[in-house]
Amino acid sequence: MKVTSIPLPIQDDLSYFYSLFQNLTEMNPNNKRRRKDGDESNNNNNEEEEIKKGKKSLKEILTSLLLLEEQERADKIEWAKASQIEKQICEANHKKKTQAMLDYYSHFQDSYSEMEESDAHSRTKRSRLSAAAAAAVAVASSNSKSDASIPSSATSHQRRLWVKDRSRAWWDQCNHPDFPESEFKRAFRMSRATFDSICDELNSVVAKEDTMLRPAIPVSQRVAVCIWRLATGEPLRLVSKRFGLGISTCHKLVLEVCSAIKTVLMPKYLQWPDDESLKKIKDDYESISGIPNVVGSMYTSHIPIIAPKISVAAYFNKRHTERNQKTSYSITVQGVVDQKGVFTDVCIGWPGSLSDDKVLEKSALYQRAIGGLLEGVWIVGSSGYPLMDWVLVPYTHQHLTWTQHAFNEKIGEIQRISKDAFSRLKGRWSCLQKRTEVKLQELPVILGACCVLHNICEMRNEEMDPELNFELNDDEVVPENCIRSMTSMVARDSIAHNLLHHGLAGTAFL
Repeated sequence: MKVTSIPLPIQDDLSYFYSLFQNLTEMNPNNKRRRKDGDESNNNNNEEEEIKKGKKSLKEILTSLLLLEEQERADKIEWAKASQIEKQICEANHKKKTQAMLDYYSHFQDSYSEMEESDAHSRTKRSRLSAAAAAAVAVASSNSKSDASIPSSATSHQRRLWVKDRSRAWWDQCNHPDFPESEFKRAFRMSRATFDSICDELNSVVAKEDTMLRPAIPVSQRVAVCIWRLATGEPLRLVSKRFGLGISTCHKLVLEVCSAIKTVLMPKYLQWPDDESLKKIKDDYESISGIPNVVGSMYTSHIPIIAPKISVAAYFNKRHTERNQKTSYSITVQGVVDQKGVFTDVCIGWPGSLSDDKVLEKSALYQRAIGGLLEGVWIVGSSGYPLMDWVLVPYTHQHLTWTQHAFNEKIGEIQRISKDAFSRLKGRWSCLQKRTEVKLQELPVILGACCVLHNICEMRNEEMDPELNFELNDDEVVPENCIRSMTSMVARDSIAHNLLHHGLAGTAFL
């Protein structure tokens, strides 16, 4: 029994109750009325009796309180003993459970060690059996009675390979001859004939041999995985499901095929034109703009990337960040195209913080020009490039004359060819439009493969779906030193004068 609702009084409280009880008896209204009646003797007797009764009642109360106090003390002692016993029982149970867990863990460790030893022994045994089986097969292949010479025990212990079963229904359907040509072109951005031609040219580099464990992935499927990834920009997990291959396998195939394209196809489809081709390019550009000796149109575009782990500030693209209100990182792709929009020179991989003129100075094209290989010809650039002996750019100062307006208009027509080429490049290969999962050091190989595939499609007159058109948003910043050759400034004024006074400028500026 536990009493907590009634607080036990101390000695001072008992004396207080006694004095209070005496005061109450003295203030009793019945006693006052008796005094008024004048019966003093009876009152005294009654008072004495009442005092005795009060004392008796007080003693009873005090006795009850003392008993309650004793009972409380006894209950506390009993509760403390019960708590101590319960604590001892809990500690004993905890020790038993801890010991049981330690014993179980020790037993588990012993079992695991035995399993590892057994597994190592079985692996050694299997490897020996496999080696014996392979040796038996090699010997049997040179013998006319191979079936009888192979022991049944060797063949029964050959290694089995576990391969996850994935559906290849989508790719089997695309690879079927009855698959519609329009659907194939929409999926891979090229006709089946162009696709087969690429597979044939890459076959010697991409093809793998079958093994005893599994058949090799066909060349067509390897190339299809790469082209699909470049064309759609899908995450690797979706590419994996579509082609029935592992995620790591798809990533490896993309890099292998892109590397093969760079090694095998780039020297053939992306190279600086020879003298005969240069003459044809000059004539076509002159017929378009009236400007002689133009051999290419140059443009620099930015490819978005994930923030790199090193040199983050170098890849930070301030202009794209301000326009999109979102932190942007990029690398640059500088390209020169001919009159058909085919790349004749590319420079890939410089950080996105560099301006167009800085990228040009770091390119192989600039070194080729310094060596004198571009003497007497022009490459037309935008206002982001400086005017040099071989780079022709529009006038950028204010208050242009009619002659200068006419010249800028014709330069814009040539510049539009390279800008449209980059627009088709990014529209055809959607992986260039958004940040991809590719590492920064692997990205130049992929971008180079996209440029080569673009050239192949352009050379084979592969029309692009209008829905794939992509609008470029690259800013052009005028360099601090926009004129770097006085000779080229005089030559530009002469070209502008000839355009206006020989009726080749048009009247759009009026």
